[in-house]
Amino acid sequence: MADVFVQAFEQAIKLICSGDPEVYGAVYRSIYVTGLGTLLACTWSIPIAIFLGLYSFRGRWVIRGLFNGLIGVPTVALGLLLYLLMSNSGVFGSFKLLYTLNGIAIGQAILITPIIVTFIANALGSADTQLRDLAKTLGASSLHVNLTLIRETVWSIILAITAAFNRGFGELGVALLIGGGFVSETSVLTTGIALQINFGNFDVAMAYAIILVVIVIAIALTVNLIERLRSGEWPLRKFFLGVGLRRKKA
Repeated sequence: MADVFVQAFEQAIKLICSGDPEVYGAVYRSIYVTGLGTLLACTWSIPIAIFLGLYSFRGRWVIRGLFNGLIGVPTVALGLLLYLLMSNSGVFGSFKLLYTLNGIAIGQAILITPIIVTFIANALGSADTQLRDLAKTLGASSLHVNLTLIRETVWSIILAITAAFNRGFGELGVALLIGGGFVSETSVLTTGIALQINFGNFDVAMAYAIILVVIVIAIALTVNLIERLRSGEWPLRKFFLGVGLRRKKA
């Protein structure tokens, strides 16, 4: 078993370094559907999150609880529901979204909507109450107060969108049921892994897996690095400042 793993890993590295069109085609399709899905989700998720986070009304806790619970919805169950809706006999069958990249993107947008809504609403709801009271004391209108709170939590909004993108990028159920996993057409990295394993192409499956993990980790590390730079916690920053001070003293 170890030999199979090593051989598959070596072949995967060769495929990645050689620029194999099948592998990088799956990468492009993955980025396309997840990027489009994230943009679509943001168009309705951010306004809903702002409304839930900043305004109090009867039944708000029920709606927030519903979105929070939907974060853990099985992707296969969602994929099955969307498949039935997008099939020729379904409600949205006339739009011909089944077995298309745009159909996968819409499915991923629905999947990640609860993540964006919940994370942003929680961030806005837990915003510094002193900031809200100070703004009101200074005579700011409710609109200005809300805009100030949104501006103060903009980084939390970015983190929520990043988490949603990574969730969509690594999901399988929706992409497989809506896209069908057709090679060179609707196959993305996750569906490619499943299909290539079924075909016995462990090297290609390993290549997909390596790229998938690297992209997800790279995005998370990049966001974390930007956050540390923004807050002044980057260790190298202190190092370079120390070097500069020593040069001045010299």
